[in-house]
Amino acid sequence: MLPATSKLCAAISYRHLRNMTGLRRQAAVTISQELSKFACRSPGPGAWINQVRRRSSLLSSRLEEKPFSEVEMSYIKQGEEALQKSLSILEDQDGWKTETEVRNGDKVLSKVLPDVGKVFRLEVVVDQPLDTVYSELVDRMEQMGDWNPSVQEVKILQKIGKDTVITHEKAAAAPGNIVGPRDFVSVRCSRRRGSTCVLAGMATKHGAMPEQDGFVRAENGPTCMILRPLPGRPAQTKLTWLLSIDLKGWLPKTIINQVLSQTQVDFANHLRKRLARAVAA
Repeated sequence: MLPATSKLCAAISYRHLRNMTGLRRQAAVTISQELSKFACRSPGPGAWINQVRRRSSLLSSRLEEKPFSEVEMSYIKQGEEALQKSLSILEDQDGWKTETEVRNGDKVLSKVLPDVGKVFRLEVVVDQPLDTVYSELVDRMEQMGDWNPSVQEVKILQKIGKDTVITHEKAAAAPGNIVGPRDFVSVRCSRRRGSTCVLAGMATKHGAMPEQDGFVRAENGPTCMILRPLPGRPAQTKLTWLLSIDLKGWLPKTIINQVLSQTQVDFANHLRKRLARAVAA
């Protein structure tokens, strides 16, 4: 099914490729080839992952209507890579172990991947419609430090087209200063197709944000958040957050695992409070 879908997407996008020249055509072909590789070795993803892949492939081949520089194209490709790697991790249901389970149903699972390390997966239901959650996490991402104590600041360094941004994030110190100040430079891409939204990202480098004094430059990715309406209950949103992070420095794995899983649980609680206040206002 997936190889056939890849051929169909390639045929549909051919007329767009004929109108491209130089770097844009090369980038589009490269992205299409990468997506085909993922599709051929995938063990049969769910319908929502399949939908995002088809739409993402078509969107990438078009690359919007404006030309991009070589550097911008490299960021776009990194964002696509983060999205595809994240989906590949999430579609594999084997090997996940429960780290934390809360009475309200929030759950954090984890698994160890040979080429990535330990990854964490948060699954929660938020009592707000998808549009509200999406706007908070994407349109107002620079305000995250106002409501999430784990984040000191999020700053957009560069926007590339409609779906790709480069961000700098400062993480707040953990309680008791167990983990010292960390910061991240990430490329993020958002894909919203039908009733499914994917917000993906991974570590990158940007000339406007070299390493900062007093912070350890950590790396994340591939990471993503999946937003979908709860079946039969459109006023509620299912949120799945894949977290993969390298905090750098010397830290015991037991402490890292405890901090990361608790960070995901806390994030869900803070997000609910933020959305409730916003709706009330």
